[in-house]
Amino acid sequence: MNRLKAFVALSLIASAGVAANAYAWGHVGVWVGGPVYYPYPVAPAPYYYYPPPPVVVQQPAAPTQYVEQGQPAADPGAPPQQPGTWYYCDSAKAYYPYVKQCGEGWHPVPATPPSN
Repeated sequence: MNRLKAFVALSLIASAGVAANAYAWGHVGVWVGGPVYYPYPVAPAPYYYYPPPPVVVQQPAAPTQYVEQGQPAADPGAPPQQPGTWYYCDSAKAYYPYVKQCGEGWHPVPATPPSN
C-alpha cells in the first residue's frame, strides 16, 4: 500500500511539473468527469473580405481644335475667301456675311470702300 501511495504522489508531482511548462508537448494528469459537450459549434474567426481596387479607364480625349484670334471659324456655306473680294448673292440681293447661304451661288465682286 505504501508503494501505491508513493507512485501516486510521484505521478502528481511529475504531472504538475509537466503541466506548468508552457512548452510541454503532452499532459499527464487525472481526469474526472466526461467529455465537455457544446450544444452549438464554435464559429471560426471571421474572414474580412477586402474588395479589389477600382479600375479606372481613361478615354482618349478628342483632339483640340485651335482657331487663331481674329479669324472666324470656317462656315460650311461660306464662299472661299480671297483678299480684296466681296461675294454677292443675286436671289437675296445682299453680300456675305449678311447672308450665310446662297442657293444659286456667290458672285465675286471687287471690294470697293464706301465713298464719303
